[in-house]
Amino acid sequence: MMEKSIEITDVVRAFSLEVLTGEEFLSNEVKESNARRPGLEFMKHLDYFPQQHIHVLGVNEITYLHSLTETEREERISNIVKYDPPCIIMTDNEQRLKYLPRFCQARGIPLLRTTESNYEFIKKIDAFLINRLAEEIAVHGVCVNVAGIGVLLRGASGVGKSETAHSLIGRGHRLVADDIVVLKRLSPQTLLGTHNETNRELLALRSIGVMNVVRMYGRGAFQEESRIALEIELTEWKDNALYNDIEVEEKFTSYMDVEVPIIQIQIKPGRDVVGLIEAVVNNWYLQQQGYSAAKEFMKRIEESNEEE
Repeated sequence: MMEKSIEITDVVRAFSLEVLTGEEFLSNEVKESNARRPGLEFMKHLDYFPQQHIHVLGVNEITYLHSLTETEREERISNIVKYDPPCIIMTDNEQRLKYLPRFCQARGIPLLRTTESNYEFIKKIDAFLINRLAEEIAVHGVCVNVAGIGVLLRGASGVGKSETAHSLIGRGHRLVADDIVVLKRLSPQTLLGTHNETNRELLALRSIGVMNVVRMYGRGAFQEESRIALEIELTEWKDNALYNDIEVEEKFTSYMDVEVPIIQIQIKPGRDVVGLIEAVVNNWYLQQQGYSAAKEFMKRIEESNEEE
């Protein structure tokens, strides 16, 4: 799979960063999904130095540099910039920067600044980079957020995925993406569903056409992205194919090595598919909290037998 990257220009725009020097180098690319705060690097421990990371300096780092002699300070900064990080960002609206622009300009490294605290900014930029640089694939389906839970609706073309999403919107739930869903692997356990920009806020219904759910139903009808917790496969009704088990065996599907629970719902005229989806989501949530209605039922039967 092709390695993803973003330009520093995107970072500047996303966080409204002030460009102190190196504006002509904003096309530098970022390929690593987390920023770094130089620490041991300033202490000359450079046996291993991770490259390609954005470097973030706050009050602690700048105060340390100012405690050094001019010769030591130049040596420490040279140790950092010689590995050509894509950019260096100063937090806390740090003003003590007289010596940094010269080094950055010479190495083609944009020097940027934000008024946010180091602690808050590191969290935000890491989340931003993970999202933008995540491995991703596109799948045919519909992504919705049902009661705060991300659900991927799959099924054959024409089975009614978009119509089901429309009905879910009418029950107060949210559309994320219709027809094409972009899945991003944020971690070995986390899969994010989102749109592909082209289909943002749009829902296509057979016999009606494309509609903008935000313009029709308001901002509450749409969500930019949602963590995928469940996949629900909609299938045509098949006689004698359903089982009245007390508890359905849990099955999984996998996207980019991230496992997602999958449940099949058969549809036919008159069957409340939207209500069933809500029931699936609520039941899954209760199971995550450690509750199982099936286990409670079996416990009641055992208690009743003991009393007899």
